[in-house]
Amino acid sequence: MKKIDDEMMESLSVLSKLYLTEKEKEKMKEELWKILDYVEKLNELDTEKTKPGVHVFENSNVFREDVVENGDMCEEMLANAPAKKDGQYEVPKTIG
Repeated sequence: MKKIDDEMMESLSVLSKLYLTEKEKEKMKEELWKILDYVEKLNELDTEKTKPGVHVFENSNVFREDVVENGDMCEEMLANAPAKKDGQYEVPKTIG
């Protein structure tokens, strides 16, 4: 595993556009080590028999028919509108 040194922290700081104090850089370095250690642990797992894209929930069909259930409620929706025009809400012009 590559060592996280001051030069790498400086590069990460520039790439991420984060300007950290020396104390913050040290704390970030510790956090990055924790993340990398965890990733290394994940690499130890035996995934030889695991199929790509396997999920714990089997989804056979995630699509459904697009069925209108509440119908055309145009009049009910416009009943409380402060202003309406041609069956639509009328709003003040916002672009010159």
